[in-house]
Amino acid sequence: MTASSRPSPPPEDDPEADPESVARAILLRQLTLGPRTRLQLERKLRERNVPEETADAVLARFEDVGLINDAEFARMWVRSRGESKSLGRAALRRELGEKGIRGDVAEDALSAVSDEDEEAAARRLLERRVRDVDRADPAARDRELRRLVGMLARKGHAPGAAFRIAAEVLDADGSAPPQ
Repeated sequence: MTASSRPSPPPEDDPEADPESVARAILLRQLTLGPRTRLQLERKLRERNVPEETADAVLARFEDVGLINDAEFARMWVRSRGESKSLGRAALRRELGEKGIRGDVAEDALSAVSDEDEEAAARRLLERRVRDVDRADPAARDRELRRLVGMLARKGHAPGAAFRIAAEVLDADGSAPPQ
């Protein structure tokens, strides 16, 4: 293979490539893997030693053309994670914050989750996870109730709502002690 027929190395592997080409190549590769927030992409460029001014300029250009859109990412993330993981608003807010989405952008995305949606997701999760308990053993019911409430709390659901929903699901399951 001659030197002219050899494929050229990717820009980030070429020590003589200009930083802007390197930054663009890194961002395009990251975005082909899936949507990313500006903060996630900034971190990736920093890891790859792209100069800060170059990174800022390329990131701004990608935002201008719509390849980076934190508001759209936040809406997609809330919809996806809320449905697939039955997460409450608190957990979704925390995850968005970890990805660099805070303030009004995060709150706008979270506003798409109604109280009814959040409760329905919690109920679906618990209905799949509730265990049969001995109806004659109140301690067994209490243990199961605590387990279910803990599960919802870890998923970012408010404590009062978690307790109420868990008790309702547990009682609907026929696990309530006889009255």
